[in-house]
Amino acid sequence: MNRHVKCALLAGAAWGVLAGASVAQDAEATAQAANNQDAATVDDIVVTARRRAESLQDVPVAVTAVSGEQLEARGALDITELARSTPSLTLNAARGSNSTLISFIRGVGQQDPLWGFDPGVGLYIDDVYVARPQAAVLDIFDVERVEVLRGPQGTLYGRNTIGGAIKYVTSRIDADEPEGRIRASYGSYNQRDVIASAQLPFSDEFKVSAALARYLRDGYGENLNTGNEHYNKDVTAFRASAEWTPTDSLFFRLAGDLVNDDSNARHGHRETAPSPSDPYDTNAGAGDKNRVQTRGVSLTGEWEMSDLLTFKSITAYRDGFTRGNIDFDNLPGPILDIPAAYDDDQFSQEFQVVVSAGRLNGVAGVFYMDANASGAFDTVVGLANLTTLTSGSVATKSYAAFADFSYDVTDALSVSVGGRFTKDEKEGTVFRQQYLGIRSPYFGNNAAIPLGAPRTNYTRTREFEKFTPRVSVNYKFGPDLTAYASWGEGFKSGGFDMRGDAVLYPATVNGYAPETVETYEIGLKGSLLDRRLTFATAIFDSSYEDQQITTQYPAGTTIASVVDNVGSSSIRGWEFEGRLRATSALTINASLSYIDAQFDQFLAYIPTGPLNTTCPTAVGCFVDVSSQRDFQNTPEWTGSIGATYNWFMENGSSIAFIPSVAYRGAYQQFETAAPLLDQGAYWMYDASIVWTSSDDRLTFGVHGKNLGDERYKVGGYTFPGALTGDSIIGFYGPPRTVTATLGLKF
Repeated sequence: MNRHVKCALLAGAAWGVLAGASVAQDAEATAQAANNQDAATVDDIVVTARRRAESLQDVPVAVTAVSGEQLEARGALDITELARSTPSLTLNAARGSNSTLISFIRGVGQQDPLWGFDPGVGLYIDDVYVARPQAAVLDIFDVERVEVLRGPQGTLYGRNTIGGAIKYVTSRIDADEPEGRIRASYGSYNQRDVIASAQLPFSDEFKVSAALARYLRDGYGENLNTGNEHYNKDVTAFRASAEWTPTDSLFFRLAGDLVNDDSNARHGHRETAPSPSDPYDTNAGAGDKNRVQTRGVSLTGEWEMSDLLTFKSITAYRDGFTRGNIDFDNLPGPILDIPAAYDDDQFSQEFQVVVSAGRLNGVAGVFYMDANASGAFDTVVGLANLTTLTSGSVATKSYAAFADFSYDVTDALSVSVGGRFTKDEKEGTVFRQQYLGIRSPYFGNNAAIPLGAPRTNYTRTREFEKFTPRVSVNYKFGPDLTAYASWGEGFKSGGFDMRGDAVLYPATVNGYAPETVETYEIGLKGSLLDRRLTFATAIFDSSYEDQQITTQYPAGTTIASVVDNVGSSSIRGWEFEGRLRATSALTINASLSYIDAQFDQFLAYIPTGPLNTTCPTAVGCFVDVSSQRDFQNTPEWTGSIGATYNWFMENGSSIAFIPSVAYRGAYQQFETAAPLLDQGAYWMYDASIVWTSSDDRLTFGVHGKNLGDERYKVGGYTFPGALTGDSIIGFYGPPRTVTATLGLKF
């Protein structure tokens, strides 16, 4: 009861103030209109959250939309910076890599980037679903906007969007004559970035564009054992597209992208003695070589069959690989080392029909994906001279049909109904073998001796299917104020534990079931004060069922893994974001979110042993430990406030000052508390100052990030015990940096 009351009070206070202000505004709107025609207003934002272009104010979904220009003005390097200003969002680079993405929205996500594990937040590049998180920390270049959709998006975006979706929308070619841009940066830790892009229209019908980005930076720290950089950056990214408009009703776009991340392996920082004093330093001996590559190509076609119907086809292929090492013990010897290799590929095809028939608007379509993910890693326990090789693959075929339509019952009232049927076919292969020696033959030690039969060796198939509906009601109190209520479901596909040890946990061969989220949401969006203020606020209540939780723990001379549907939980919260044009020169933006996430049931697998009094003679059993578990990567409170102040010079040039502060409450790295790894609450201070020439062709900016030099953890591993070297390591977010950037348009 206490939790419901807290959420209701927070939301009620916000709704009362905003609705009251709106009534007062409507009463005076006519009288003030003539006197305020020159008043500064906040521009309308158009998004495609429902797979069709709509005003952000009219979409019955909690959406944050940030333009590429805004991100560039803030000096944002990649999409993880969205977490500083977006309610209920966690985005981090994964443990061990600069470019593997870990994402959570409203407490739902997936921290483990192992092959075969599906994310809980869907990532889309121009409507193409990106199935794997490797190289998904997308850098900010050649981007029109980024949309963050909060809450389950199962109807339009399908499987694995139970937390939400992130849409990275690249720029369309709009030039009528050749033009180009170049941006160069130099900053702290010898940062050197160059981004060059060009648009070349061969005719009104055929245009091409290309963008190349090179990111170099020395390490925030050093591998004190090898002398190499630690937390450095060495990334090359490329994107190109060709657009053809043969007639007014036909449009085709061929696009390709490539990302190479050759940054050194990130081994983290040892949190137990002996430990380097600098959190960015390490003494790891597993090796510093690391390489991540992804590439993709897509063909989008649009045919405007009539004023009522538009047909759209999206064909895409992506693949990638990862080769790297993580030293779990962070010491020179091979006490607990993990060399790893991942490979993946995916083909997808989607057909859509967009309907615009007056009061009836919507989209329907079908989707197909054929994806493969495979890999291998060694668990090297040097003190026992033992290595456990784990390898395998997951092949996925996914089929879906979906529709989402809105009908304007009156000019004020609109009802939306949607649904999606998804069927997944998965084949999993898992192999796990122990060897006497340091590293297995797979990773170069041909002298390693197999110890007995494989601990796991199976190939299984499973099918999962689910219908995910969504219903929403919109009501416009006036031209500038809209309320909505929605109910929807989402599901994340089941699968197989690629680390599963059939000796320690025989049921691993059965795999695990899908998980589902059901969410009720009430929201209010609009603008006040003659459109000087725009805002969006929402309260939500989610029921999370059959959660897939990964638990890893030391087991004798290896590391055991269990992935199971542990139970259920309740997630409730409130979100607010707003933007105020205080004057023609000053804009203020703010966000605030509250999440109350609690496990109702958590059935943890407890192996048999002296600490297990529940089933001391069985292989193991499940015990409800919900009172001892908390959500990971889900702070109770997050918030931000920022401003943009523009000085306009007599010669036509301008200077923008953009300060901001963000707050993030305390959070755990895992469901089980880990005092050495869990992060306390902290504040982040950023500031940018940008000069723009009168013709908008030349810019110069200075961007400061984390000006308070906060040391905060974004991930970790915990494997305590003498045999594993008491391996508890943490991974840290970037320290204070200052970067100067020069941009030129020509």
